[in-house]
Amino acid sequence: MKKSLFALLSFLLVFSVILAGCSEKTPEETKSRLDVIKERGKLIGGVNADIPGFGYVESDGSYSGMDVDITRAVAAAVFGDPNAVDFRPLSAEERFIAVQTGEVDLLARNTTHTTSRDASVGLAFAPVTFYDGQGMMVRKDSGIESLADLEGARISVESGTTTELNLADQMRKLGISYEPVVFDNQDAAVAAYEQGSVDAYTTDRSGLVSRRTTLSNPDEHIILTDVISKEPLAPSVKDGDSKWEDVVTWSVNALIQAEEYGITQENVDTFLDSDDPEVRRFLGVEGDLGEQLGLPSDFVYQVIKGVGNYGEIYDRHLGPDTVFDLERGLNSLWTDGGMLYSPPFR
Repeated sequence: MKKSLFALLSFLLVFSVILAGCSEKTPEETKSRLDVIKERGKLIGGVNADIPGFGYVESDGSYSGMDVDITRAVAAAVFGDPNAVDFRPLSAEERFIAVQTGEVDLLARNTTHTTSRDASVGLAFAPVTFYDGQGMMVRKDSGIESLADLEGARISVESGTTTELNLADQMRKLGISYEPVVFDNQDAAVAAYEQGSVDAYTTDRSGLVSRRTTLSNPDEHIILTDVISKEPLAPSVKDGDSKWEDVVTWSVNALIQAEEYGITQENVDTFLDSDDPEVRRFLGVEGDLGEQLGLPSDFVYQVIKGVGNYGEIYDRHLGPDTVFDLERGLNSLWTDGGMLYSPPFR
C-alpha cells in the first residue's frame, strides 16, 4: 500500500514538473510590446496606403494622412520622435494577421471597433479617432437617389470588411435584391465602379469622400445621404498586453485633451510655465504620469510638439483647407457637441 502511494505521489510530482516546464514562457514572450519597441528603437505601424486623408503613399514615397499622424503621435510618446516609425501598408485582409503575428506593433488603418474583433480576432482598441458611417456612391446621372433605388444593382465592396456584412444586413432589412461584387482590395473595387462594370460602390463615408477625389471626373459622382451603419474607427494592438495598450490609449487621449486645453504644436512651449496644476500634470512639468505608463515624463509634450493636437491633425488632412473639406460633426470635442472626450490625466 505504501509503495503504491509513493509511486502515485512520485508520478504526480513528475507530471506537475512537466506541466510547469511546458507552461514556462521565454523571456521574450514575457516582455511587453513596449519593451520590445524600445529595444528596437522604432515603432512599426500598419496603415492604409491608398486612402488620401487617412493613409496614403505620396509620389515621393512618404506616408500622409490622419491615421499616419496618429501613429507618429505614439512614436513621439515613446521616443520623443514622431519619425521613429516604419510604416507597413496593409490590405483589409492582411491587417489582423499582421497584428496577431507581431508584424506590426500598432494598427491604424480605418478599422471599425466591433464585438468580434475585440473578442475573437484578438485586438485591443484604443479610443475612437474617427466616428464614421457606411455610405454609397453612385453616378450622378444614374437616377439613384436612395438605397431603395438599388433594386437589382451590382454593388462593389471590399472583402474582409464590416462593409460587406453591413451591406448584406441593410439590404436584407429593406428587402432589396442586389448583387454584391466582392474584391480583395479597395483599388480594384473602385476601378470596377469607375469602369462601369458595377452600379455603385460602398465603403465608409469618409472613404467615399476620399476616393471620389481620385476619380477622373469627381463631379459625375454623388454620395447618397443614406447612412448604412455606425463605423467607429480606432487604432488597435494585439490583445493581452495592457502596458502597450495603455501607451497607445493615452497617446490618443493626449491629442484630444490638448485640443480641449487649446494647446497646439506652435504654442505648447508657452504652456510649460502655466500655473494650472492640470496643465502642468498633463505636460509632465510635475507628477509621474509618464513614469506610470513606462514613458518619459514629458511624453504628452512630445506628442503635441511632434504632430499637434487632434484638431490640428484633422484640419491638416481633412479640414476646410483640403480637397475633402469634411465638417467635424461627431468628431468635434464634447464641448462643441461632438463625441471626442478624454478621461482625466491625473
